Amino acid sequence: QVQLVESGGGLVQPGGSLRLSCAASGSIFNIYVMGWYRQAPGKQRELVATITSGGNPNYWDSVKGRFTISRDNAKNTVYLQMNSLKPEDTAVYYCNSNPPYISWGQGTQVTVSS
Repeated sequence: QVQLVESGGGLVQPGGSLRLSCAASGSIFNIYVMGWYRQAPGKQRELVATITSGGNPNYWDSVKGRFTISRDNAKNTVYLQMNSLKPEDTAVYYCNSNPPYISWGQGTQVTVSS
């Protein structure tokens, strides 16, 4: 069974950057389209970026031009480079397949505030 562990979150000022990592156990990781999701307080979890097993990314409008998703299939890891962060990016960030077939990890908190 694949398990997911997210890391790299923290407190950052508006305009700052963070790099999130998601380590997956299990060799079937490389067959999935992987995505980064986020859930802000009082809101539903939303998908913000995906990447195919071949490395083709897709971004939702709210993060396009600021976030970059990547993956290393040999390391079973997916990354999210977040630049030009805004207060509205504050949320718990999760990775999962798209659609989300894997059990959710604990997520990593990103707080953007001055």
